[in-house]
Amino acid sequence: MKLVIVESPTKAKTIGGFLGRGYTVTSSFGHIRDLPKSKLGIDVEKHFTPHYIIPLKARKRVTELKKLTAKADTLILATDEDREGEAIAWHLVKALSLDEGKIQNAKGKSVERIVFHEITKSAINEALKNPRAIDIKLVDAQQARRILDRLVGYKLSPLLWRKVKSGLSAGRVQSVAVRLLVEREREIEAFKPEEYWTIGADLNTKSNALFAAFLAAKNGKTLDKLAIHSQGEAAAIVTHLTSAVWQVANLERKAVTRQPFPPHITSTLQREAANRFHFSPRFTMRLAQELYEGVELPGEGNAGLITYMRTDSVHLAASAVAEARAVIKKGYGEEYCAKAPRQYRSKVKGAQEAHEAIRPTSFSRTPDMLRNVLTPPQYKLYALIWARALASQMAEAELDTVTIDVDALPNAASADRYLFRANGQTIRFPGFLKVYQLKTKEVELPEVAVREPLTLEKLTPTEHFTEALPRFNEASLIKKLEEYGIGRPSTYAPTISTILDRGYVEKFERALKPTEIGKLVNDLLVEHFPNIVDYQFTAKMEENLDAIAEGKQQWQPVIEEFYTPFEETLKKKEAEIDKVVETSDEKCPECGAPMVVRYGRFGKFLACTRYPECKGKRQLKNGGANGETVAEAPKVTNEKCPECGTPMVIKHGRFGEFLACTRYPECKGTKPIHKTIGVKCPQCGTGEIAVRRGKSGRPFYGCTNYPKCNFVLFSKPTGEKCPTCQSLLIYAAKGQVKCSSKTCDFVKEGTTRSDSNN
Repeated sequence: MKLVIVESPTKAKTIGGFLGRGYTVTSSFGHIRDLPKSKLGIDVEKHFTPHYIIPLKARKRVTELKKLTAKADTLILATDEDREGEAIAWHLVKALSLDEGKIQNAKGKSVERIVFHEITKSAINEALKNPRAIDIKLVDAQQARRILDRLVGYKLSPLLWRKVKSGLSAGRVQSVAVRLLVEREREIEAFKPEEYWTIGADLNTKSNALFAAFLAAKNGKTLDKLAIHSQGEAAAIVTHLTSAVWQVANLERKAVTRQPFPPHITSTLQREAANRFHFSPRFTMRLAQELYEGVELPGEGNAGLITYMRTDSVHLAASAVAEARAVIKKGYGEEYCAKAPRQYRSKVKGAQEAHEAIRPTSFSRTPDMLRNVLTPPQYKLYALIWARALASQMAEAELDTVTIDVDALPNAASADRYLFRANGQTIRFPGFLKVYQLKTKEVELPEVAVREPLTLEKLTPTEHFTEALPRFNEASLIKKLEEYGIGRPSTYAPTISTILDRGYVEKFERALKPTEIGKLVNDLLVEHFPNIVDYQFTAKMEENLDAIAEGKQQWQPVIEEFYTPFEETLKKKEAEIDKVVETSDEKCPECGAPMVVRYGRFGKFLACTRYPECKGKRQLKNGGANGETVAEAPKVTNEKCPECGTPMVIKHGRFGEFLACTRYPECKGTKPIHKTIGVKCPQCGTGEIAVRRGKSGRPFYGCTNYPKCNFVLFSKPTGEKCPTCQSLLIYAAKGQVKCSSKTCDFVKEGTTRSDSNN
């Protein structure tokens, strides 16, 4: 019997469906060895030797794998093809007490390593024909990254606990990401908008065709964006042109081509899924993992639908290119296929060109064929991958562009000459745009001739203000990290998840906004540990890790070169950095003692200096004379405490505002603050439906009479009743409204949802 071990049960099920009798396919359920959580786990004095353990949750699985291995003639390690997958295979060998590589172990059993870029029958069979030894260079690169991150996290984080507050953390890549966000936030805060004006002209041709043009130049000099500073300047120009003579000065037509994009890599997939569907990088990678490992298809069983999703290569295999070209010719026509097969080169520094881009395992498996098989999010992501990969082998789009320059001459006595410009664009041949939709706005301009007179219909001055650079969102942060060469395909999603989970960053209108504690930690690291948050230093470390993977460097010297000065700085800063304490003029509302600024999960607050003897605290809010944070007195309400009848105040907690007794901590009575939506509860008839939040923070809609009434909905009700069964109607996807009852299939189109809570 041949035993095949992979990481996940889904992957095992898919591969098991391809292999016949004589094979057993099982999974390790991810990593089975790791550094201990309770201590550093690295012997710094002995060349940074890591001490791996089998975590408690993996011990039972290791015992089961040992039993299976004892019965097998051959062990085949089929973990993912990247550094992480190679490390998992190596850890399996160590945990199962086997020898490394394609060799015989003590009992004469063969241990083999196979890799593949897609989970298809042909790819698995080809891999089985070409087993290899474990690539210790890739293992070393993964170990080096793990050890580096452990040294930074476990050595620097305790310093933050002692100097700022407990529970903080620092990380080699996460701290650089936070720095990017903090610096952008401060650029936004320091930005001063400038007023500027544009002037548009609605013009009519002799054939009575209207078009719009905008002021672009005066007296032969191109006007920049900020040329017209005020309303007065704009009004003067409009007055000057009231009786002007208008005519076509120049006409330029050009045919331009637009080339298709290369297939997706990890970063571009995460960015586009965020921009198009508002998927987080973590969610995108979860969906991609599901598509890669296999989805149950009617009549086929489990099938892998896309190639490996952690890649920075835009290369496509020759067989995939040939299949794509055949699908294009059959489905869209010969003219839509590129004249010759296209190959792309990655612009990502250190990209592994030997790997493949993310593509469907079969181009003939169109998204429409899978619409009823995949979940809606899976379908969206598969369609995005399929379309971009197929489009990369399609003909370029052909566009016609038109530029009309218009002279405006105020009068014969004036020496001034104003030039207005209109730009138009139409698609002559869509090419790859037939499959891969982009925001290509078509603007059709009328047919005109040079020196043709025009009639002015209206002049419109419009006020604008310059805007600061936007905050980074998840997509643009990934792009910036990639530009700097920081991180690799496997690290983008966990990095963003970490800084959100740590409370250094929060989501604000789909953007990433650093919190007060995030700014504080960043400032401390920038001042005292500049290398840790230096863009070039971090990018250089990524290059060193790549060099280890290529066998050009040994991993221990790389770690030592980093750690020696890092350890010296740590010792120096331990004595040099004072505990971060901000004093205030506020007195404790409980005992009258002075209060100081502390940092909690939700930012700054005032705490009594006698803590823990006194637990008095006050909220802080923005609103000081110079924009600083000031103490916020608790707002007393008319609500009475359910425990003692004392008036209650509004407080802020993990899931928003709530009511608390003014006698806290002697009395710990609380009440939720219900944000009702004007809909009566259909279950009890007396309560109202209110927006509430569960322990995960996810909003839902429940009755205000809870716990007496446990009515709950997870989509916003419209307030109307179903004409079929009289249950509440709820807002659904794509503008639809449907019945909330699981036994009723009533659906209607076209009600606009107004819901800021879900």
